[in-house]
Amino acid sequence: MLPQDKLKMIQSRYEELEAAMAGEMGDVAADDFVKMSREYSDLKPVVETIQKFRAAESEITDLQEMLEADDTDAEMREMAELELEELQASLPTLEHEIKIQLLPKDDADEKNAILELRAGTGGEEAALFAGDLMRMYQRYAETMGWRCETMSYSESDMGGCKEAVVKVTGRNVFAKLKFEAGVHRVQRVPETETGGRIHTSAATVAVLPEAEEVDVKIDDKDVRVDIFRASGPGGQSVNTTDSAVRLTHIPTGIVVQQQDEKSQHKNKAKAMSVLRSRIYEAERAAKAAARSADRKGQVGSGDRSERIRTYNFPQGRVTDHRINLTLYKLDKVMAGEALGEVIDALIAEEQAAMLAEVEGSV
Repeated sequence: MLPQDKLKMIQSRYEELEAAMAGEMGDVAADDFVKMSREYSDLKPVVETIQKFRAAESEITDLQEMLEADDTDAEMREMAELELEELQASLPTLEHEIKIQLLPKDDADEKNAILELRAGTGGEEAALFAGDLMRMYQRYAETMGWRCETMSYSESDMGGCKEAVVKVTGRNVFAKLKFEAGVHRVQRVPETETGGRIHTSAATVAVLPEAEEVDVKIDDKDVRVDIFRASGPGGQSVNTTDSAVRLTHIPTGIVVQQQDEKSQHKNKAKAMSVLRSRIYEAERAAKAAARSADRKGQVGSGDRSERIRTYNFPQGRVTDHRINLTLYKLDKVMAGEALGEVIDALIAEEQAAMLAEVEGSV
Protein backbone atom coordinates (compact mmCIF):
# COMPACT_ATOMS: atom_id res chain seq x y z
CA MET A 1 0.00 0.00 0.00
CA LEU A 2 1.11 3.54 -0.74
CA PRO A 3 1.66 5.91 2.23
CA GLN A 4 -1.26 8.29 1.58
CA ASP A 5 -0.20 10.85 4.23
CA LYS A 6 3.24 11.12 2.66
CA LEU A 7 1.75 11.52 -0.83
CA LYS A 8 -0.46 14.38 0.41
CA MET A 9 2.55 16.07 2.03
CA ILE A 10 4.54 15.83 -1.22
CA GLN A 11 1.64 17.24 -3.25
CA SER A 12 1.16 20.08 -0.75
CA ARG A 13 4.88 20.96 -0.72
CA TYR A 14 5.00 20.89 -4.52
CA GLU A 15 2.07 23.33 -4.75
CA GLU A 16 3.66 25.55 -2.10
CA LEU A 17 6.93 25.72 -4.06
CA GLU A 18 5.04 26.38 -7.29
CA ALA A 19 3.23 29.33 -5.72
CA ALA A 20 6.41 30.75 -4.18
CA MET A 21 8.33 30.55 -7.46
CA ALA A 22 5.45 32.23 -9.28
CA GLY A 23 5.72 35.19 -6.89
CA GLU A 24 2.42 34.52 -5.17
CA MET A 25 4.07 34.52 -1.75
CA GLY A 26 6.13 37.70 -2.11
CA ASP A 27 9.73 38.22 -3.20
CA VAL A 28 12.14 35.32 -2.77
CA ALA A 29 15.90 35.76 -2.25
CA ALA A 30 18.09 34.53 -5.11
CA ASP A 31 19.73 31.77 -3.03
CA ASP A 32 16.37 30.57 -1.75
CA PHE A 33 14.96 30.59 -5.28
CA VAL A 34 17.77 28.31 -6.47
CA LYS A 35 17.14 25.88 -3.58
CA MET A 36 13.39 25.92 -4.22
CA SER A 37 13.90 25.35 -7.95
CA ARG A 38 16.05 22.30 -7.22
CA GLU A 39 13.50 20.90 -4.75
CA TYR A 40 10.65 21.62 -7.17
CA SER A 41 12.52 19.84 -9.96
CA ASP A 42 13.10 16.81 -7.70
CA LEU A 43 9.43 16.62 -6.64
CA LYS A 44 7.96 17.12 -10.10
CA PRO A 45 8.38 13.55 -11.44
CA VAL A 46 7.00 12.12 -8.17
CA VAL A 47 3.96 14.39 -8.27
CA GLU A 48 3.32 13.60 -11.94
CA THR A 49 3.36 9.85 -11.20
CA ILE A 50 1.03 10.36 -8.21
CA GLN A 51 -1.35 12.34 -10.44
CA LYS A 52 -1.32 9.55 -13.05
CA PHE A 53 -2.06 6.97 -10.35
CA ARG A 54 -4.97 8.97 -8.92
CA ALA A 55 -6.36 9.72 -12.39
CA ALA A 56 -6.29 5.99 -13.18
CA GLU A 57 -8.09 5.20 -9.91
CA SER A 58 -10.74 7.83 -10.68
CA GLU A 59 -11.29 6.50 -14.20
CA ILE A 60 -11.59 2.95 -12.86
CA THR A 61 -14.35 4.09 -10.48
CA ASP A 62 -16.20 5.85 -13.33
CA LEU A 63 -15.93 2.79 -15.58
CA GLN A 64 -17.15 0.45 -12.86
CA GLU A 65 -20.18 2.68 -12.29
CA MET A 66 -20.85 2.68 -16.03
CA LEU A 67 -20.72 -1.12 -16.13
CA GLU A 68 -23.10 -1.38 -13.16
CA ALA A 69 -25.64 0.96 -14.77
CA ASP A 70 -28.64 -0.73 -16.41
CA ASP A 71 -28.83 1.72 -19.31
CA THR A 72 -25.28 1.09 -20.65
CA ASP A 73 -25.56 -0.43 -24.14
CA ALA A 74 -23.54 -3.45 -25.26
CA GLU A 75 -21.03 -1.51 -27.36
CA MET A 76 -20.25 0.97 -24.56
CA ARG A 77 -20.02 -1.91 -22.09
CA GLU A 78 -17.46 -3.71 -24.26
CA MET A 79 -15.32 -0.56 -24.61
CA ALA A 80 -15.56 0.11 -20.88
CA GLU A 81 -14.45 -3.43 -20.02
CA LEU A 82 -11.39 -3.17 -22.27
CA GLU A 83 -10.39 0.22 -20.87
CA LEU A 84 -11.00 -0.99 -17.30
CA GLU A 85 -8.72 -3.96 -17.86
CA GLU A 86 -5.92 -1.72 -19.18
CA LEU A 87 -6.22 0.75 -16.30
CA GLN A 88 -6.25 -1.96 -13.64
CA ALA A 89 -3.15 -3.48 -15.20
CA SER A 90 -1.37 -0.10 -15.07
CA LEU A 91 -1.93 0.48 -11.33
CA PRO A 92 0.76 -1.93 -10.01
CA THR A 93 3.34 -0.40 -12.38
CA LEU A 94 2.48 3.15 -11.28
CA GLU A 95 2.46 2.11 -7.62
CA HIS A 96 5.91 0.51 -7.98
CA GLU A 97 7.22 3.64 -9.72
CA ILE A 98 5.99 5.81 -6.85
CA LYS A 99 7.60 3.52 -4.27
CA ILE A 100 10.92 3.73 -6.11
CA GLN A 101 10.66 7.53 -6.27
CA LEU A 102 9.98 7.67 -2.52
CA LEU A 103 13.08 5.65 -1.58
CA PRO A 104 15.63 7.54 0.57
CA LYS A 105 18.03 9.55 -1.56
CA ASP A 106 21.78 9.65 -1.14
CA ASP A 107 22.56 13.26 -0.19
CA ALA A 108 25.59 13.16 -2.48
CA ASP A 109 23.71 11.98 -5.58
CA GLU A 110 23.21 15.49 -6.97
CA LYS A 111 26.84 16.44 -6.55
CA ASN A 112 29.54 16.59 -9.18
CA ALA A 113 32.10 13.78 -9.06
CA ILE A 114 35.85 13.47 -8.95
CA LEU A 115 37.18 10.36 -10.69
CA GLU A 116 40.57 9.00 -9.70
CA LEU A 117 41.96 6.41 -12.13
CA ARG A 118 45.12 4.42 -11.47
CA ALA A 119 46.91 1.69 -13.40
CA GLY A 120 46.94 -1.51 -11.35
CA THR A 121 48.56 -4.89 -11.93
CA GLY A 122 49.83 -5.42 -15.46
CA GLY A 123 52.50 -2.78 -15.97
CA GLU A 124 52.34 -0.79 -19.20
CA GLU A 125 49.22 -2.64 -20.40
CA ALA A 126 47.41 -1.61 -17.20
CA ALA A 127 48.32 2.02 -17.88
CA LEU A 128 47.00 1.76 -21.46
CA PHE A 129 43.76 0.28 -20.12
CA ALA A 130 43.43 3.05 -17.51
CA GLY A 131 43.70 5.53 -20.39
CA ASP A 132 40.95 3.64 -22.24
CA LEU A 133 38.72 3.85 -19.16
CA MET A 134 39.35 7.57 -18.86
CA ARG A 135 38.27 8.12 -22.48
CA MET A 136 35.21 5.88 -21.89
CA TYR A 137 34.08 8.11 -19.04
CA GLN A 138 34.74 11.27 -21.03
CA ARG A 139 32.60 9.96 -23.92
CA TYR A 140 29.85 8.81 -21.54
CA ALA A 141 29.88 12.29 -19.95
CA GLU A 142 29.37 13.82 -23.40
CA THR A 143 26.28 11.64 -23.99
CA MET A 144 24.90 12.84 -20.64
CA GLY A 145 25.58 16.51 -21.35
CA TRP A 146 28.19 16.69 -18.57
CA ARG A 147 31.54 18.46 -18.64
CA CYS A 148 34.93 16.89 -17.84
CA GLU A 149 37.99 18.71 -16.51
CA THR A 150 41.30 16.87 -16.16
CA MET A 151 42.75 18.05 -12.85
CA SER A 152 45.93 15.98 -13.02
CA TYR A 153 47.39 13.39 -15.39
CA SER A 154 50.50 11.22 -15.23
CA GLU A 155 51.41 9.58 -18.53
CA SER A 156 53.23 6.26 -18.92
CA ASP A 157 56.13 5.66 -21.30
CA MET A 158 53.82 4.26 -24.01
CA GLY A 159 51.20 6.99 -23.69
CA GLY A 160 48.99 5.22 -21.18
CA CYS A 161 47.67 6.65 -17.94
CA LYS A 162 49.58 5.91 -14.75
CA GLU A 163 47.24 8.10 -12.72
CA ALA A 164 44.59 10.71 -13.46
CA VAL A 165 42.10 12.86 -11.59
CA VAL A 166 39.08 14.09 -13.56
CA LYS A 167 36.27 16.31 -12.34
CA VAL A 168 32.87 15.68 -13.95
CA THR A 169 30.22 18.36 -13.56
CA GLY A 170 26.54 18.23 -14.43
CA ARG A 171 23.18 17.06 -13.10
CA ASN A 172 23.14 13.98 -10.84
CA VAL A 173 26.69 13.02 -11.84
CA PHE A 174 27.59 11.18 -8.64
CA ALA A 175 24.27 9.27 -8.69
CA LYS A 176 25.41 7.56 -11.88
CA LEU A 177 29.18 7.37 -11.59
CA LYS A 178 29.38 6.12 -7.99
CA PHE A 179 28.79 2.58 -9.30
CA GLU A 180 32.11 2.74 -11.19
CA ALA A 181 34.25 2.61 -8.04
CA GLY A 182 36.34 -0.53 -7.80
CA VAL A 183 38.76 -2.71 -9.75
CA HIS A 184 38.21 -2.95 -13.51
CA ARG A 185 39.86 -5.98 -15.12
CA VAL A 186 40.79 -6.29 -18.80
CA GLN A 187 41.57 -9.43 -20.77
CA ARG A 188 43.17 -8.83 -24.18
CA VAL A 189 46.32 -9.22 -26.25
CA PRO A 190 48.52 -6.29 -25.16
CA GLU A 191 50.14 -3.94 -27.67
CA THR A 192 53.39 -4.83 -25.90
CA GLU A 193 52.94 -8.59 -26.56
CA THR A 194 54.35 -10.00 -29.79
CA GLY A 195 53.30 -13.61 -29.16
CA GLY A 196 49.58 -12.90 -29.37
CA ARG A 197 48.83 -14.22 -25.88
CA ILE A 198 45.91 -12.89 -23.85
CA HIS A 199 46.97 -11.08 -20.71
CA THR A 200 44.97 -9.93 -17.71
CA SER A 201 45.61 -6.55 -16.15
CA ALA A 202 43.63 -4.09 -14.09
CA ALA A 203 42.97 -0.46 -13.25
CA THR A 204 41.31 1.01 -10.19
CA VAL A 205 38.66 3.73 -10.18
CA ALA A 206 37.68 5.82 -7.18
CA VAL A 207 34.60 8.05 -7.42
CA LEU A 208 34.27 10.89 -4.93
CA PRO A 209 31.37 13.32 -4.61
CA GLU A 210 32.79 16.81 -5.00
CA ALA A 211 32.60 18.32 -1.53
CA GLU A 212 31.96 22.00 -0.95
CA GLU A 213 33.25 24.01 1.99
CA VAL A 214 29.88 23.66 3.71
CA ASP A 215 30.22 19.85 3.53
CA VAL A 216 33.67 19.59 5.11
CA LYS A 217 35.34 22.07 7.41
CA ILE A 218 39.14 21.82 7.26
CA ASP A 219 41.18 23.77 9.80
CA ASP A 220 44.42 25.26 8.46
CA LYS A 221 46.29 23.85 11.47
CA ASP A 222 45.28 20.33 10.40
CA VAL A 223 46.91 20.61 6.97
CA ARG A 224 50.65 20.47 6.29
CA VAL A 225 51.55 22.21 3.03
CA ASP A 226 54.73 21.23 1.18
CA ILE A 227 55.87 23.19 -1.87
CA PHE A 228 58.31 21.66 -4.34
CA ARG A 229 59.42 21.78 -7.96
CA ALA A 230 57.21 19.93 -10.43
CA SER A 231 58.75 17.14 -12.50
CA GLY A 232 57.61 15.18 -15.53
CA PRO A 233 57.90 11.49 -16.49
CA GLY A 234 61.29 10.06 -15.67
CA GLY A 235 62.01 12.89 -13.26
CA GLN A 236 62.93 15.57 -15.76
CA SER A 237 62.08 19.09 -14.66
CA VAL A 238 59.07 20.66 -16.31
CA ASN A 239 59.00 23.80 -14.22
CA THR A 240 61.75 26.13 -13.06
CA THR A 241 59.72 27.41 -10.10
CA ASP A 242 58.49 25.76 -6.92
CA SER A 243 54.82 25.47 -7.91
CA ALA A 244 53.90 21.86 -7.07
CA VAL A 245 51.87 21.40 -3.89
CA ARG A 246 51.47 18.49 -1.50
CA LEU A 247 48.76 18.66 1.17
CA THR A 248 48.74 16.28 4.13
CA HIS A 249 45.63 16.17 6.32
CA ILE A 250 47.16 15.33 9.69
CA PRO A 251 44.06 13.87 11.45
CA THR A 252 43.32 11.35 8.67
CA GLY A 253 46.72 10.97 7.01
CA ILE A 254 45.19 11.70 3.58
CA VAL A 255 47.79 13.09 1.15
CA VAL A 256 47.03 14.97 -2.08
CA GLN A 257 49.60 16.18 -4.57
CA GLN A 258 49.01 18.57 -7.47
CA GLN A 259 51.56 19.82 -9.99
CA ASP A 260 49.85 20.19 -13.37
CA GLU A 261 49.37 23.96 -13.12
CA LYS A 262 52.25 26.43 -13.39
CA SER A 263 50.68 28.50 -10.63
CA GLN A 264 51.27 27.42 -7.04
CA HIS A 265 47.96 29.06 -6.08
CA LYS A 266 46.01 27.05 -8.69
CA ASN A 267 47.72 23.80 -7.69
CA LYS A 268 46.85 24.41 -4.05
CA ALA A 269 43.21 25.17 -4.89
CA LYS A 270 42.88 21.96 -6.93
CA ALA A 271 44.63 19.90 -4.26
CA MET A 272 42.33 21.33 -1.58
CA SER A 273 39.28 20.43 -3.67
CA VAL A 274 40.43 16.81 -3.97
CA LEU A 275 41.43 16.67 -0.28
CA ARG A 276 38.03 17.96 0.80
CA SER A 277 36.30 15.38 -1.40
CA ARG A 278 38.43 12.51 -0.08
CA ILE A 279 37.66 13.45 3.53
CA TYR A 280 33.97 13.80 2.72
CA GLU A 281 33.88 10.40 1.00
CA ALA A 282 35.74 8.75 3.89
CA GLU A 283 33.10 10.09 6.30
CA ARG A 284 30.28 8.93 4.00
CA ALA A 285 31.84 5.47 3.63
CA ALA A 286 32.12 5.08 7.42
CA LYS A 287 28.45 6.01 7.89
CA ALA A 288 27.34 3.76 5.03
CA ALA A 289 29.31 0.82 6.45
CA ALA A 290 27.62 1.28 9.80
CA ARG A 291 24.16 1.46 8.21
CA SER A 292 24.63 -1.53 5.91
CA ALA A 293 26.49 -3.85 8.28
CA ASP A 294 23.56 -6.26 8.31
CA ARG A 295 22.23 -5.58 4.82
CA LYS A 296 22.35 -8.44 2.34
CA GLY A 297 22.24 -8.42 -1.45
CA GLN A 298 23.61 -4.92 -1.89
CA VAL A 299 25.21 -3.93 -5.21
CA GLY A 300 28.75 -4.09 -3.84
CA SER A 301 30.52 -1.74 -1.49
CA GLY A 302 32.28 0.34 -4.13
CA ASP A 303 35.57 -0.45 -2.43
CA ARG A 304 38.56 -0.06 -4.75
CA SER A 305 39.80 -3.51 -3.66
CA GLU A 306 36.68 -5.13 -5.08
CA ARG A 307 36.77 -6.46 -8.64
CA ILE A 308 33.57 -5.12 -10.14
CA ARG A 309 33.85 -5.63 -13.90
CA THR A 310 35.73 -7.55 -16.58
CA TYR A 311 36.31 -6.31 -20.15
CA ASN A 312 37.07 -9.31 -22.36
CA PHE A 313 38.25 -8.07 -25.76
CA PRO A 314 38.64 -11.44 -27.58
CA GLN A 315 34.98 -12.26 -26.82
CA GLY A 316 33.74 -8.67 -27.16
CA ARG A 317 31.97 -8.83 -23.81
CA VAL A 318 31.67 -6.82 -20.62
CA THR A 319 30.64 -8.56 -17.39
CA ASP A 320 29.63 -6.73 -14.23
CA HIS A 321 30.23 -9.23 -11.42
CA ARG A 322 28.01 -7.48 -8.86
CA ILE A 323 24.80 -8.29 -10.72
CA ASN A 324 26.06 -11.01 -13.11
CA LEU A 325 25.26 -8.84 -16.12
CA THR A 326 27.02 -9.61 -19.41
CA LEU A 327 26.75 -7.48 -22.54
CA TYR A 328 28.28 -8.53 -25.86
CA LYS A 329 28.83 -4.95 -26.96
CA LEU A 330 32.27 -4.14 -25.60
CA ASP A 331 33.02 -1.63 -28.38
CA LYS A 332 29.90 0.40 -27.55
CA VAL A 333 30.62 0.31 -23.83
CA MET A 334 34.19 1.56 -24.37
CA ALA A 335 32.81 4.26 -26.69
CA GLY A 336 30.59 5.46 -23.84
CA GLU A 337 27.42 4.63 -25.77
CA ALA A 338 26.35 1.52 -23.86
CA LEU A 339 27.93 2.24 -20.47
CA GLY A 340 24.59 3.70 -19.41
CA GLU A 341 22.97 0.26 -19.84
CA VAL A 342 25.31 -1.20 -17.23
CA ILE A 343 24.87 1.73 -14.85
CA ASP A 344 21.06 1.71 -15.20
CA ALA A 345 21.01 -2.03 -14.41
CA LEU A 346 23.08 -1.40 -11.28
CA ILE A 347 20.75 1.41 -10.20
CA ALA A 348 17.70 -0.82 -10.73
CA GLU A 349 19.29 -3.61 -8.67
CA GLU A 350 20.11 -1.23 -5.82
CA GLN A 351 16.57 0.19 -5.87
CA ALA A 352 15.09 -3.30 -5.77
CA ALA A 353 17.26 -4.20 -2.77
CA MET A 354 16.31 -0.98 -0.96
CA LEU A 355 12.61 -1.50 -1.71
CA ALA A 356 12.75 -5.06 -0.40
CA GLU A 357 14.46 -3.79 2.75
CA VAL A 358 11.87 -1.04 3.28
CA GLU A 359 8.91 -3.36 2.67
CA GLY A 360 10.46 -6.04 4.84
CA SER A 361 10.74 -3.63 7.79
CA VAL A 362 7.08 -2.54 7.57
